[in-house]
Amino acid sequence: MAAALFAEQIEQVTEPVEVSSAGIRAGGGSESRGVPDEVLEVMAPYGIDLRDHRSRALTQSLVEGADLIIGMGRRHVQEAILIDPPSWPKAFMLKELVRRGGEQGPRRPGQGIRPWVDSAHGDRTRKALVHRSPVDEVDDPYGRPLADYRATATELAELTERLAQLLWPHQAVRRDAVSGS
Repeated sequence: MAAALFAEQIEQVTEPVEVSSAGIRAGGGSESRGVPDEVLEVMAPYGIDLRDHRSRALTQSLVEGADLIIGMGRRHVQEAILIDPPSWPKAFMLKELVRRGGEQGPRRPGQGIRPWVDSAHGDRTRKALVHRSPVDEVDDPYGRPLADYRATATELAELTERLAQLLWPHQAVRRDAVSGS
């Protein structure tokens, strides 16, 4: 949901950006799954159709090739770092990145994404990945009632909009993509 929302919001930015999604529960090898019906239902008000989306597993090549890795929870970031330890400075939980980015301020004109990400990384230590805290984690609604999926979609829409505004403050991001109405 987060990748689809983010991609929708930044579709008008002028610099080339590729948004992709991979997970730690996607299964190995060629095994992939579609999204749950609940996700299809809660994403429809955002104008996003994920019927053709197939899950894929997080791999070393995906992690190495990314300028920024965003997980919904601590476990996602831990897995990315286990796959590729040098990726630590560019791997964040979504809430953490939005919080840290908000503290440092939006990307300046002419500043690349990586320098902004490096600045957001700042004084983080890997030790923080050991302790579980709901402060920086997005709750996974998988297997729960539809209301939980709706709440997560709303939270992700708000977080991804804030991230888009931090990364592209001087370009149009689609605020209407997150209205949910």
